[in-house]
Amino acid sequence: METIKSKEEINNLFTSGKRLRTPYLTLIVLPVKEHDLQGRVAFIAGKKNGNAVWRNKAKRRMRAVCQTLHGPWEAYNVVFLAKTNICEVTYSKVLTACEDALRNAKIIKD
Repeated sequence: METIKSKEEINNLFTSGKRLRTPYLTLIVLPVKEHDLQGRVAFIAGKKNGNAVWRNKAKRRMRAVCQTLHGPWEAYNVVFLAKTNICEVTYSKVLTACEDALRNAKIIKD
């Protein structure tokens, strides 16, 4: 799984990307430029939301959701941004909410 590491690219996604909001996380999606069709992902769990244990658990959960949904998706860069309640609900609820958001945005097919 290829991740986005550059702060400039993440800032570009935050300013130009489309936000898909779910109760447990926000997905920021931006189509990839023509020359680079490989999609990449980034997982962000902010310090304001919790301590290191919470951040690690939130990132593990977001990575698992991405792998289960066969990400990263071709031709899209996606940022997974955790909300405070992502660790309080079952994994299946997070997965279903994320899958629905990606289907509505036509990033994953039925």
